[in-house]
Amino acid sequence: MSKERIDKILSHENFGSRKQIKAFLKEHNVFVNGERVFDTAFQVNPDTDSIIADGNPISLTKNIYLMMNKKQNTVSANKDGLHETVFDLLSEEYKTPYLLENLHIAGRLDIDTEGLLLFTTDGALIHKIISPKTHFSKKYFVKLEDAVKSARQNEIAHIFANGIHIDAEGKEPAFNAKSASLEWKSENSAQLTINEGKYHQVKRMFLQTGCHVVFLKRLSIGSLYLDESLKPGEFRPLFQKEVELLLER
Repeated sequence: MSKERIDKILSHENFGSRKQIKAFLKEHNVFVNGERVFDTAFQVNPDTDSIIADGNPISLTKNIYLMMNKKQNTVSANKDGLHETVFDLLSEEYKTPYLLENLHIAGRLDIDTEGLLLFTTDGALIHKIISPKTHFSKKYFVKLEDAVKSARQNEIAHIFANGIHIDAEGKEPAFNAKSASLEWKSENSAQLTINEGKYHQVKRMFLQTGCHVVFLKRLSIGSLYLDESLKPGEFRPLFQKEVELLLER
């Protein structure tokens, strides 16, 4: 890991805001590799350097990775004036000044959509997941308003597999959706795997075929699958093997 400012690191470890760290360094004995530090811009390597504050070693936290089963009627944002946000559902330990600034969502979900939501401080991973160049797959469970007969199901699966033109929606322009895999579960439910993430894409794809989506839940991002033991609104840190699945791709 490259070096980072001491005020950023201490803020990350919940010693206060970046502004408060300036006073903290003056009023407390903070040593990096045995050297007393006063300058907020002092550079520290979190992987190799030793930091001691008032005689207590600081165990530096690496990147954070959280999985949430997003519930309906929550906004995929840090704050919102009208609705509860997914960040409101996190415990206080994830609401430090550092994390409020650096913990982000890798791929938002609509307010009425449930399912897998990934929070992380790993900017490189976020870019990899949302970048159209990496083709990170996302799988969704879909319920439709009306039943679809077998012959029409086959037609829609074929249309999605070949890519489908999507009409404009509001200010969102029209686009050609890439090949997607559709697996029907019943006459009005299916699982759809897409490799991109346009605005309202799943709903717009089905609407283009005359089907209206009434329920949508994200099941996976790449090789990471939603822990079904998480109730809507609950979250947990990723296991190391889950992090590795995302990073090795």
